[in-house]
Amino acid sequence: MSTGKPKDGEFKMIAAPGTSNALMKPPLPPAATSNAIVEYTAPVFKEEEEDIEIKLRRIIDNVPVRVSNTSGSSAGSGSGDFHQYRQMRRKEQDRLARMEVDYQRRKEEAEFILRREERLKAAEERTAKKRAKRQKKKQRKKEKKMKLNDGQEQQQKEDSSDDDGDSAKEEEAAP
Repeated sequence: MSTGKPKDGEFKMIAAPGTSNALMKPPLPPAATSNAIVEYTAPVFKEEEEDIEIKLRRIIDNVPVRVSNTSGSSAGSGSGDFHQYRQMRRKEQDRLARMEVDYQRRKEEAEFILRREERLKAAEERTAKKRAKRQKKKQRKKEKKMKLNDGQEQQQKEDSSDDDGDSAKEEEAAP
């Protein structure tokens, strides 16, 4: 009885005539081999269209196409169709609920980031205002100190000039 499988000694490898040479040759250009009236040329896309085309192809390649629990082509519905309908409906409602939760989460996150930026901006403004106030106070204190130092120096000069003047007057009066 034959199993359809060849026995060990029955295999022989023979090169097909003409195919080995055809594999070695580069293919001829389409214009030389084509007898068509109109030649096909690949469409030329703009950059934006090309980006969209690439994205679309990536989506098509990566997203599986699933068709589950399709109804038959016969009219009417069987006893199991209602349960399939309920299952599909529940899955769709779960999917919509997940989408809604995701949307709410993203919305709350965006609002939080916005409020946080506003709080940080307000805190920075308060800090800048207080910094300016401190610097102004420091500057006034420095100016006051400078005035006091200038006033003391002036007073010392006047005192020393008064001392010099007094001693000069005393010297003049003494001879």
